[in-house]
Amino acid sequence: QVQLVESGGGLVQPGGSLRLSCAASGRIFSIYAMAWYRQAPGMQRELVATITSSGTTHYADSVKGRFTISRDNAKNTAYLQMNSLKPEDAAAYYCNVATPLSTYWGQGTQVTVSS
Repeated sequence: QVQLVESGGGLVQPGGSLRLSCAASGRIFSIYAMAWYRQAPGMQRELVATITSSGTTHYADSVKGRFTISRDNAKNTAYLQMNSLKPEDAAAYYCNVATPLSTYWGQGTQVTVSS
């Protein structure tokens, strides 16, 4: 059983920064790609960024140049550094790991961007 626990969300002013963390249990962390998704109220969950086990990254166009995904396999943790935050970035952020057998989600961490 894999468990993912996100942290680091909160309230930030437009233009501010936050760093989200996703701590994973289990040995699969270093093997598989990890992803961050977000879901705003009334909206579909959308992919924000992904990182492969070897560190190759991919970003949604809406966050390119502002967000950075990274991972520390030794700590079983993935990160999402979010800079220059905009009100439209406000959402619940979820980390995700997909394996051939199952897909795992964390409980989410809320990001609020408001002055």
